[in-house]
Amino acid sequence: MVAPLRFTTNAYPKEDRLKAWRFALQRLSITVQAAIEDSLYGDLVQVRSSQGISFTRITATAQEYVVDFSDAPGSLWLAILLDGSGEVLSGVDELKLEDSDMICARSDAVVRYKLPGEHRLLLVHIPKAAIDQRLKTPMPEQPRHIAAESGASRVLSGMLRALADMLVEATMDQLGPVELSLPEFLVASLMDNASPRAMGGAAGVRAALLERIFQTIEMRLSDPNLNYQQIAGEHGISPRYLQKLFESIDDSFGHYVKVRRLERCRLDLRSPLHAQKSISDILFQWGFNDSASFSRAFREQYGMSPREYRKMLDIDEAQEERTRRRGRPANAKGAKDEAVEEELKGLASDNVVEDDPRDDGHIRHHYLPVSPETVHWGYFNRALKPVLTVRSGDYITIETLTHHANDDPERMVEGDKGAEGVYHWTKESKAIERRGAGPMDASALGRGPGEGFGVHICTGPIAIPEAEPGDLIEVRILELKPRESANPRFQGKAFGSNAATYWGFHFEDLLTEPHQREVITIYEVNGDPGRVPTAHAVYNFRWTPQTDPSGKVHERYDYPGVPVDPATIERNYDILANVEIPIRPHFGVIALAPAHNGLVDSVPPGPFGGNMDNWRTGPGASIYLPVQVAGGLLSLGDPHASQGDSELCGTAIECSMTGLIQVIHHPAGKMRDHLRDLDYPLIETDEEWVIMGFSQTDYLKELGENAQSEIYKRASVDSAMRDAFRKARRFLMTTKDLNEDEAISLLSVGVDFGISQVANGNWGVHAVIRKALFTA
Repeated sequence: MVAPLRFTTNAYPKEDRLKAWRFALQRLSITVQAAIEDSLYGDLVQVRSSQGISFTRITATAQEYVVDFSDAPGSLWLAILLDGSGEVLSGVDELKLEDSDMICARSDAVVRYKLPGEHRLLLVHIPKAAIDQRLKTPMPEQPRHIAAESGASRVLSGMLRALADMLVEATMDQLGPVELSLPEFLVASLMDNASPRAMGGAAGVRAALLERIFQTIEMRLSDPNLNYQQIAGEHGISPRYLQKLFESIDDSFGHYVKVRRLERCRLDLRSPLHAQKSISDILFQWGFNDSASFSRAFREQYGMSPREYRKMLDIDEAQEERTRRRGRPANAKGAKDEAVEEELKGLASDNVVEDDPRDDGHIRHHYLPVSPETVHWGYFNRALKPVLTVRSGDYITIETLTHHANDDPERMVEGDKGAEGVYHWTKESKAIERRGAGPMDASALGRGPGEGFGVHICTGPIAIPEAEPGDLIEVRILELKPRESANPRFQGKAFGSNAATYWGFHFEDLLTEPHQREVITIYEVNGDPGRVPTAHAVYNFRWTPQTDPSGKVHERYDYPGVPVDPATIERNYDILANVEIPIRPHFGVIALAPAHNGLVDSVPPGPFGGNMDNWRTGPGASIYLPVQVAGGLLSLGDPHASQGDSELCGTAIECSMTGLIQVIHHPAGKMRDHLRDLDYPLIETDEEWVIMGFSQTDYLKELGENAQSEIYKRASVDSAMRDAFRKARRFLMTTKDLNEDEAISLLSVGVDFGISQVANGNWGVHAVIRKALFTA
């Protein structure tokens, strides 16, 4: 996806809308001259192509605008009225506008739009570099009206209308053909709609002929035998006259063809659609027949060789990945599987927790504390050695740590031997080096070992020896208590952190300055059974660049466990006064090992469970997970004190917790009715079944070898809703013997669908089916 700039006045109180709307448009070189404040509505979406062409769709109530791009000399702008009618004023000229009419003007032409009713407008700003090789004849000073009645202008209008409708979903691949063809259709439309007088008399007629010649050349560029005699014959003129036409613009036929071919090659070299093509394939496709002469010409035109240009774009893509929300960049080169498996031998515990796993019929209670030997940080892997082995029916008291404890180490780490052991990080040593599924040498983004492609501290894995692929593991959550601070200053108190971060759904939609800020809120959590369990905010602070003990500066909250230096932040204690949040403790991560070779990022959930972030996985709930590898290999982590459906800002109240769970093994072929045909995570409480749907049902299988990059690009509530619907329909048809029509009706009238989370790459939607719906 192209990251769009989005704005709507609906996000503001009514009295602030006009001011906010004016400010939003002013940043786009548009000034609001008049508007009806009481009924004002404005919405804009802007995307920018790889060549710097910006496309801005404005939807608004009646108002007047002034468009002025004089700060970008040499550029052009084009506007098409998608809906509505109005006038355009420039100097003493006045033009009437109807649906689909277009206006094109130079950047120094200041134009006033008067639109008396509701309207939609698409404004296209074309930088000089994207147009000057095609527009050889100068644009007139006054704006040009382009009627979309026939010919090239009709095609241009249709293309721009279609683009306006899909602007929010537009991908860079989809914008590529548009930015390539836009200059061609614009130039042709300008000529089609111009009278000889508008073009400058006889000189204008010659310019129109030359423009038609340009179009013919453009269509023939791939022909290596293209010559000026051929083009002259097609246009009924002599070769000598053709040469004079080019001399009139201080150019020659041969030079013009070479420059246009070089530009086409350059565009293909930077296009992801042609990433698999060799440089030779590209140059031959556009009419060059010699690699050496092509390379020399390319270097003369663009100041670098084709190979250097393509390599530079790889660096640019890596830079772009730095701004991506989370996950492994597509070009990250991690360790090979064999090397990873060798590394995991050292990461896994050699000291399996001492318990007697003999199958003697006795139910046992195990205790699994947190330590550097009993946790893995930020990833899942089928090769990890179990730190505990249990039998079906066994109970486990399990300690889990939040990966956000270092947001306030004074409250959540200091004095706590388990937390201090896991979080230990000095210039000389680091208790847990790998923090994520990325390369250990930080060769992708340079953030640290593991790169933070995965962030959760997971306790485990726990083996259930009898579990085999096709079986189910049920994890019953019996108790869950916040971990109290071990610092004597905060005795008896527990704390958690909520981080509103760059991967949050809100991040591109902030109203107040500074935009794109990250804010951490520290909460005190009261989980005492003798009192009503609540949480209240203690203070918040804006993330400032933090230097980790290894010397790396983190401008963003981009690597797990970076200790926040209190001296670098400003705490604000005056927040959320008189607000208490009822806590609903739960594990964000409950996972079996995925059947995938290599390390798996802990952030996106899947059929193996993982980072589901559904607050219903708290005390009293059972979670059923399909077994993918022998022994199951259960891990738990990401404990939350409270979370709303959606986990909007990227996190919950992240709070270390200790839980009591029971593990039940359900062999394949011996499932109870509601467990039949279950190949996805299912939550069950006394009153409900909760079906978990995701943007991609099984992304590790569906998205190929780059799945751990692609999943972050495919996040969609629509597809998660579709997945939840299909699973819920199947659940009702399988377990309640409903036919499809009955299931669909019941899903619509009696089942609640909700957004589990929009924070984890593979977004979640759940279906809540109440057991009380069924009377038998």
